[in-house]
Amino acid sequence: MKQPEKITGQAFDEERAFYGRCGIVLSDCRFDGPADGESALKECTDVAVQNCFCNLRYPFWHDHYITIENTELTPLCRAALWYSDHISVSDSRLHGIKALRECRDAALTGCDIVSPEFGWSVRNLRMEDCTAESEYFLMRSEQVFCSGLELRGKYSFQYVRGAELENCVLNTKDAFWHSENVTVRNSVVNGEYLAWYSDHLTLINCRITGTQPLCYCTNLRLINCELTGADLCFEKSEVEATLTAPVDSIKNPLRGTIAVPQLGELIRDDPASRGEVIVNGERAFR
Repeated sequence: MKQPEKITGQAFDEERAFYGRCGIVLSDCRFDGPADGESALKECTDVAVQNCFCNLRYPFWHDHYITIENTELTPLCRAALWYSDHISVSDSRLHGIKALRECRDAALTGCDIVSPEFGWSVRNLRMEDCTAESEYFLMRSEQVFCSGLELRGKYSFQYVRGAELENCVLNTKDAFWHSENVTVRNSVVNGEYLAWYSDHLTLINCRITGTQPLCYCTNLRLINCELTGADLCFEKSEVEATLTAPVDSIKNPLRGTIAVPQLGELIRDDPASRGEVIVNGERAFR
């Protein structure tokens, strides 16, 4: 079996510096310089990038079997990983806009992400112990697993299908809109207008804050969750919920049963609202 070519401590700034190469290891290298070339590692296979500095655009497009470790992708490293598969990124900084898109079979571990529009249309993505700051985070992605994610940003997980999240802290507005088949466990979700129009969303042992959460949902389940500072909850939703803390207000749940220890206000001004609300074991009517 052919051994990979090892390249150490060099700088590259030309256009398509390693176009189409197969079986290389780049260590302590820089992609930077006056030539300002793009697409350094386009159409490559079996590439390892270790302790490198990437300051040029579009480095990893149409690649297969890429490993990136302890590497910095700067804000000038735009659209870094597109149309690629079998990707592993660990202990790295992804700070360029649109850093991951239209990829599949990707694993990110211990990464710091500052990237607007990160992770669009990615299939089979695993993220562990990452921090992320992004708008429209993971929009339209499928088969997603996140553990230990700390997220800051708006409009996350929109149109996501088939996702599991555990032990995450999400500071985000309009999360999970139009999502399908999502389970969130042991997590904190802070933000407004959570999960409108979602289908088959399940939240287990979660703490949720923010106004008007979980409206217009179908097949919604909450198991041992806490809604804090949340008002006008569950409007027009089909929901089965067991809540562990007082709720400010519930408005016009469409169908299902909501059990809560204490309720500030139940608003029923829609004749189509048939959802049952149980407060401290007693059925609430108004």
